[in-house]
Amino acid sequence: MPVSSNINVAFWNELALINEKSSFYDVPAFIEGAQTLHDIELQALPDVKGKSLLHLQCHFGMDSLSWSRLGAKVTGVDFSDQAIELARRLNQELNLDAQFVQSDIYDLPNNLQGKFDIVFTSYGVLCWLKDLFGWAKIVRHFLKDGGTFLIVEQHPLCFVMDDKCTTDNMKIGYSYFDMSMLTLNEDFSYADDSTRLKQNVHYEWTHSLQDTFTSLLEAGLTITSFKEYPMCMYQKFEWLERGADAWWRAPKGSIEVPLTFSIADVFDRCYWLEDLGFVPLMLS
Repeated sequence: MPVSSNINVAFWNELALINEKSSFYDVPAFIEGAQTLHDIELQALPDVKGKSLLHLQCHFGMDSLSWSRLGAKVTGVDFSDQAIELARRLNQELNLDAQFVQSDIYDLPNNLQGKFDIVFTSYGVLCWLKDLFGWAKIVRHFLKDGGTFLIVEQHPLCFVMDDKCTTDNMKIGYSYFDMSMLTLNEDFSYADDSTRLKQNVHYEWTHSLQDTFTSLLEAGLTITSFKEYPMCMYQKFEWLERGADAWWRAPKGSIEVPLTFSIADVFDRCYWLEDLGFVPLMLS
């Protein structure tokens, strides 16, 4: 495993322990029945009951277990062994049947067998991936023909806007096309600003929408839905305000920019061919 991956695993191992106890995640409320999925993914995947669902980069499993509560047969994957341990513990406490696998995403075919009706990933996942084209091949490897892929993610525009920009001055602070590795140093978890991190160095990568689309298309997926949203699932910028629906948005009357996007492949290739009068050729 590359040095950058080892350092990122150590970073996320520490975050998992902090995040589990944070009010941001509110694990006690989740145990009592609260669910963590947002309306974007719930509307995109309205019926998961009885379907197999692979959740890539699942952290410590709260979204995975929310899908499980809705009836999906869930397998969650994360490279953090500490996060996977916590996810398994939550799964047992809630008496659910989700499975959790600790694996680097690029090595997943060596650690997991089978294909899935749904492959899902969301919110803060792409920046931890050095190779989007390798990632897209993993998605396709595990997706059944006619299955559904869904990603809901922070918009790349979030990563080029200056950290101190305001609604009156949407200043660009970073290059959109610079795909080089970023070495970052953060003292606190995004979920808790009271516990100082010991492993505070980590590495991230920025990706354009072009690279995200191209990687999925080259892997053989058929993109049937692309949407952009003027809200974020956390307070990415100080000027964002939280609404009653828990989304963070620009103040009413101010300039709106895309903060979140979703891409879905919900195209059943075989049915489409049949609709056109073609019978799929079955290869043995």
